[in-house]
Amino acid sequence: MTMSFNAPSLVLGYDLDKWNNYGGIKEPITIDISPSTNSHILLCGMSGAGKSYDEHQLVYRLALAEQKLGGEYLFADYKGDDTFSYLKDCPRFFPYKAAFAALDTVHARLIARQSGEDTSRYPITLIWDEYMAATLNLISEDKKAATTAMSKVSEILQLGRSLSVRLVSVCQRPDALAFPAGSRLNYGVIIVVGAAVRSIYEMLLPDHMEQVKGRQFGQGEGVVLLQGSELRFIKVPTVRNENRMKQACLKALSRPL
Repeated sequence: MTMSFNAPSLVLGYDLDKWNNYGGIKEPITIDISPSTNSHILLCGMSGAGKSYDEHQLVYRLALAEQKLGGEYLFADYKGDDTFSYLKDCPRFFPYKAAFAALDTVHARLIARQSGEDTSRYPITLIWDEYMAATLNLISEDKKAATTAMSKVSEILQLGRSLSVRLVSVCQRPDALAFPAGSRLNYGVIIVVGAAVRSIYEMLLPDHMEQVKGRQFGQGEGVVLLQGSELRFIKVPTVRNENRMKQACLKALSRPL
C-alpha cells in the first residue's frame, strides 16, 4: 500500500534583521518539508563561518520534525573532524570515502521507489558533509566513477521530491565541476553563512546580488534562498541543550540499515 505524509515545517533559523533591529526578536524562517515541496538543501560557507554548527542543527531539526513519520537519515562525513566524531559508531554514519556508499544506498532506494518496487513514502535524507571535496577527490582518482556518482546526485535532485528522497549537501564553495548540468538549481533551499566571497553569491544568487550588496555577515549569519525566489537574511541560533541535540542525532543515525 502506498503511504504519504504531510510533514511539518522545518525551522532554518531566525530573521537576522529582526534579531538585530528589534532586540533579539525571534521570528523563525521555516520551510515546508512535505513530499510535494523541494526540500533539497545546499549549505555553503567558508571555514569559520559556522557552517558545521548549522549543519548539526539541520540534522537535529529534521529528526525532530519527522520523528513521527519514521524518517531515515544517512550521514556522509567526508571531512572527518571532531564535530561529528561522536556519531562514528552509528550504522548510518559513513566516514571519508564511504560517503559514496551512502550515495549508492540512497540512490538505490530512489530507483526502487521510482520503479514501484518500494511503495513507501516516508522521508529518506542523505546529509553529505564536504560534498565538493569528496567529489573533486574522486574526479582526480577515477573520472568514470566520479561521473557515475554525480549522475546519481543529479537523479536524486531531479526525482527525489516526488519520491520523498532528500539531499543535504554541505560544502565551502559549490563549483560547477561537482554540480553538472545545472544541478545547483535543483536545491529548494540554498543557505550561505558567514562572510562568503562574491563568486559564491554570483553562482548561487545571481538574481539577488543587489539585495546582498553591502551586507556584512558574522559567524552563523547569512542568506537563505527559498525555492529560487524568496531571499531572506538568517541567523542560526545557539542550541541551549547540546546534549539533547546530540542524542537526537544519535537516535536518527542508529537505526539499522
